[in-house]
Amino acid sequence: MDEMTSGMNEYTPDIYTLEDEDGNELEFELVDILNFEGEKYFGLTPFDPEGGDDEDGELVILKSVYNDDEEMMVTLDSDEEYERVGQAFLEFLAEKYGGEDEEDE
Repeated sequence: MDEMTSGMNEYTPDIYTLEDEDGNELEFELVDILNFEGEKYFGLTPFDPEGGDDEDGELVILKSVYNDDEEMMVTLDSDEEYERVGQAFLEFLAEKYGGEDEEDE
């Protein structure tokens, strides 16, 4: 019986509560972390505590910075950085989680 119950809750998502520019608190689930061009980036998706699927597949990308000894997540500096990192993140996730079913021969 221990084997069955231990496998029931194997996945516990990493949930982060972030504050937007208007002071609203929003919950996000960590999808993965990407180290790219010497920086650490977090890929997050809006968290639904009801367990519903995020229909639009929104991926929010934030950069890791340190303020004293505290790690913080901040928005990216420019649209160009967002495009570069976003593309790298999508390729990373596709490779890691098998996002492409077709094989080139």
